[in-house]
Amino acid sequence: MNNTPRANRTHIAIFGMRNVGKSSVINALTNQQISLVSDFAGTTTDPVFKSMEILPLGPVVLIDTAGIDDIGELGKLRVQRTYDVINKTDIGLIVFDVNQTSFVYELELIKEFKKRQKPYLIVANKIDELDSELSFDDVFKKDVVYKVSALEKKGIEQLKQVIGTTLKIQEEKFRIVGDLVNPGDIIVLVTPIDKAAPKGRLILPQQQTIRDILESDAIAVVTKEHELRETLDKLGTKPKMVITDSQAFLKVAADTPKDILLTSFSILFARNKGDLEELVRGAKAIEKLKSGDKILVSEGCTHHRQSDDIGTVKIPRWLRQYTGKDFEFIYSSGYSFPKEMEDVQLVIHCGACMLNKAEMLYRIEQVKEKNIPIVNYGVLISYVQGIFDRALDPFPLIKMMYDEE
Repeated sequence: MNNTPRANRTHIAIFGMRNVGKSSVINALTNQQISLVSDFAGTTTDPVFKSMEILPLGPVVLIDTAGIDDIGELGKLRVQRTYDVINKTDIGLIVFDVNQTSFVYELELIKEFKKRQKPYLIVANKIDELDSELSFDDVFKKDVVYKVSALEKKGIEQLKQVIGTTLKIQEEKFRIVGDLVNPGDIIVLVTPIDKAAPKGRLILPQQQTIRDILESDAIAVVTKEHELRETLDKLGTKPKMVITDSQAFLKVAADTPKDILLTSFSILFARNKGDLEELVRGAKAIEKLKSGDKILVSEGCTHHRQSDDIGTVKIPRWLRQYTGKDFEFIYSSGYSFPKEMEDVQLVIHCGACMLNKAEMLYRIEQVKEKNIPIVNYGVLISYVQGIFDRALDPFPLIKMMYDEE
């Protein structure tokens, strides 16, 4: 579990005003000095992410945030970052001090969590400072308030249990590929090793897909695109599926017999972490693009860009070649995602291997609200390279929807 990627961990974020003990609650939950604690208001200035193992929750990311009552121009920016954390939160802990008398900020946070349909718990901290039992029913109405003392660790174990119950940590509706294969099936993975490939290891989507295949009791065979035909010839049994890096789609499609399912890592991740149906619609919107249209290319991580970078070089080139039109491309990367998309006609997103599902679904929803189509790398590449139908064969319900439209 210690090697579980951050994007696959449950994200638990702590919210509240300055100096209510948010960092102390994190330290009590983990039984470690994870966050800096001080009597000075505003000790935490930016969201702090810490990957941990917490029983009975398992691998999680704890996020300590700046106080939502921060002041000044810089404080406003910190508050905005705090609210942005909600987008990637699986469950929020809204912490307040039992001695406070105003709850304006907490009620605003609750409203925001309900708006974004995110689970939350309300936590009253510093009960060790109370002489008598207080009720907050008149403030928080039907919401239960969980009372703890981070200092004395009172109520902390119960809070952990409630977090686990609230999350009801369920298996995802779709795994990466495990729900598409049966025990004993052979799955061939095509993983190009070029100058953009990391030294000494496979990239994260490839690693996670191999793990999912093995957990399904299927057989993973890994090869490069130039050895695929030889690999298929040497296999004694026809594989169930070939999964390729999207950049090698054309060659892999040419070398894979038609009776073998074919798709890409990026398309699998579009289904696992996002909304494949919406991304398929986004691909079809390419036909409506006009010369001069503005296109946002967004990536969930930052990395050193090579001379033939997929986001800034290859995709713009393939899109121009397919449409015969010229476009204006703008870019975003990392955890930042533009809130203003004036005049953007299409959003092209990466496979989101470094983002958790909550963040990716939030991004898709933001774009949908603005009536802007969105597509991801793998779906777009299969579309502009003429193998869209074949790349959707493993997902008959999605393909049926596409054919009907």
